[in-house]
Amino acid sequence: MSDGEHGTTAGEGRIEIDEEQGVFMISVAAELAEMHPQTLRIYEARGLITPKRSPRNTRLYSRRDVEKLRRIQQLTTEHGLNLAGVGTVLEMEQRFDEMKVELERMRQRAGQLERRLVTEMERVRKELKTEIVPYGRYETPSGRTARAAPVRVRVRRPGKD
Repeated sequence: MSDGEHGTTAGEGRIEIDEEQGVFMISVAAELAEMHPQTLRIYEARGLITPKRSPRNTRLYSRRDVEKLRRIQQLTTEHGLNLAGVGTVLEMEQRFDEMKVELERMRQRAGQLERRLVTEMERVRKELKTEIVPYGRYETPSGRTARAAPVRVRVRRPGKD
């Protein structure tokens, strides 16, 4: 098992710690976030932050926790939000981040499907030795079957204008 599996990597006498690993005791985390340790306890009681716990039940804050504490402080002091508002904003930010990841995953999947479709259309075109023109029914993005809009062609008939 390598050191990297435990959240640390050793290299040239330097140890790097995973952002999620709880390493700071409450006094250090409070100092890094520039707030009183009691404030961190209040935020924990309100469910805004959840520090890891040591085997002896000591609160251990990660680098990400400290950044979150700074964000909470920014929302309360600069934007005047109460803790309920902060909780709502943090939830919305987390959901937004999740949605960005999901959107990127969907874009990658759409790209794969598009490449597959182009390849398959090219294969069929070569096999049929003709162009492929979509016609008739197709499936809409909502999954419902629709009919392609009819194409109207003006036809001039002899003797009628």
